[in-house]
Amino acid sequence: MNTRKAQQVITGQATTDGAGVDLVRVIGQPALMDLDPFLLLDAFRSDDPDDYIAGFPPHPHRGFETVTYLLNGRMRHQDNDGNEGVIEPGGIQWMTAGSGIVHSEMPEQQDGLLEGFQLWINLPGAHKMDRPAYQEYDATSIPTESREGTAVKVISGKTSQGTAGPVNQPLTDPVYLDVTLQADTEFTENLVADHNAFIYVINGEVALEDVEGGQLTLARDQLAVLGKGDTVTLRGGDQESRFLLVAGKPLNEPVARGGPFVMNTEAEVRQAFIDYQSGNF
Repeated sequence: MNTRKAQQVITGQATTDGAGVDLVRVIGQPALMDLDPFLLLDAFRSDDPDDYIAGFPPHPHRGFETVTYLLNGRMRHQDNDGNEGVIEPGGIQWMTAGSGIVHSEMPEQQDGLLEGFQLWINLPGAHKMDRPAYQEYDATSIPTESREGTAVKVISGKTSQGTAGPVNQPLTDPVYLDVTLQADTEFTENLVADHNAFIYVINGEVALEDVEGGQLTLARDQLAVLGKGDTVTLRGGDQESRFLLVAGKPLNEPVARGGPFVMNTEAEVRQAFIDYQSGNF
């Protein structure tokens, strides 16, 4: 077994998006613009309504997927195709924007803690114009695997213990795990050797080996890009810790970005703007 080691550590940057929502951008900032096929990772966590109440009014997307995972709070989703729903605590919404969709994401609460993540995952060029689609699951539909001192919520992918998440996306074969470790507990998981992967710490601290052979400790809001290998081993600190383990198949295609559109060429991005402005989404 070839153990994956941390090859880069990223600390999230405070920023705002939507109508002024305060969040932490981890992927999609200068230190880590992307990690093929992952284009963006935002974390939001606040109990101050002024930080989030304005939400994300209607905006378009084309060419990729948005994955919204809520830990706390509620978020209402609506789109221009008549779809509507509320993401509850522990729920996941895996939206394939495909050929184009206009949607809004608005907090369904006036106070209290709102906490979660949005991950953008690229689509291969041959599928960027697929019909928009959703995979939505509430907390009760996401299996939790219990190991000694460890609880693993499996959103997508299949663990080495055989637990499979409800989300299926063969184009990028993603693994999305939400792992809680008790103090001083070790966690080991297998990953496809040539897939890109990262760890993002939600709470507490986790330790792993770095590429220079030393021990690295990751704290809250830090991300570690993992080097190649087929297994990863992490150890919790002196208190309970929680982290995301995410991996996916790289597409190895050119990426052209234009705000809410991600295509393979600048010409395709320009066409996306024309289509949106012409009402063809």
